[in-house]
Amino acid sequence: MKTLGGYLGMEFSGGLEYHDQLIKLNTGRHALEYILRVNKYSLVHLPYYCCDALLEPIKKLGLKHSFYAVNNKLEPTTDIAVKDGECFLYINYFGVKDDTVSRLCKEMRNLIIDNSQAFFSRPEANTDTFYSCRKFFGVPDGAYAQTNAAEQISLEREVSFASCSHLLKYYDTGIESGYGDFLANEARLSGTDMNAMSAISQAIMAGIDYDFCKRRREDNFQYLHNKLAKINELNINFSSANGPLCYPLLVSNPGLRKALISEKIFIPDYWPNVRGWTTKENYEYFLSDNLVALPVDQRYDKNDMDRIIDNI
Repeated sequence: MKTLGGYLGMEFSGGLEYHDQLIKLNTGRHALEYILRVNKYSLVHLPYYCCDALLEPIKKLGLKHSFYAVNNKLEPTTDIAVKDGECFLYINYFGVKDDTVSRLCKEMRNLIIDNSQAFFSRPEANTDTFYSCRKFFGVPDGAYAQTNAAEQISLEREVSFASCSHLLKYYDTGIESGYGDFLANEARLSGTDMNAMSAISQAIMAGIDYDFCKRRREDNFQYLHNKLAKINELNINFSSANGPLCYPLLVSNPGLRKALISEKIFIPDYWPNVRGWTTKENYEYFLSDNLVALPVDQRYDKNDMDRIIDNI
């Protein structure tokens, strides 16, 4: 029976989630776990250049894995024959590789697309795909998955009310004051079970102005690219950037990331684990050491982009 009266709760503007028809889960790694479980794969081909969080569901399920290399277009360097019971995972890096995703969907069997960095890229038909909400929006948890497998897994709903302090501190006392709470929530999610998306995350995701967020990301991305293309060593056609996660700037200067951080321009490290999996002779090592992921998200405008450019 619905409770009437009492104190007021937070207000959310109702609407549709961007991926409202997909399976709703608590984290991207659990979205991958869901896909692996229902398809009963035994081996996963995945790129060296990836987050070690992708290995968590693979190890949890006792699956084998094999790494493949990527080139300066962030595309596989060799053709891999995917056998029965195996799958091939490709990352839509930074939300700028839609063209490669479309090509692989025509060429590869048992393909899984990791769109955790490409929230605004719609899933290709008949292709297993997963997304992460937290990389793009302020939510305590949240992910989506698409799979064509007939099997479905019943999920309990995640409960995240106790893990929203970093989101609230962001507004009350500033992003730096909430960073410790943010890390605590990241650690919590790493150890949690595979659950459905929490009610609070779903409510937030249903109230986002997705058109604005996508357009602002693309405008900021293009503004940076117009200024930085001449020094960017990535050989990518950036015209397919689709509400991108960031602007990936590759320069042979491993000190640039730290220099920007010293100017309070916080740059994530994609991904330090890669330097442990490879050697300096591998291109992925160079990527991990030198790629600078510049922020372009919906919080920022051209004045912020100019500040980044001036510091570079």
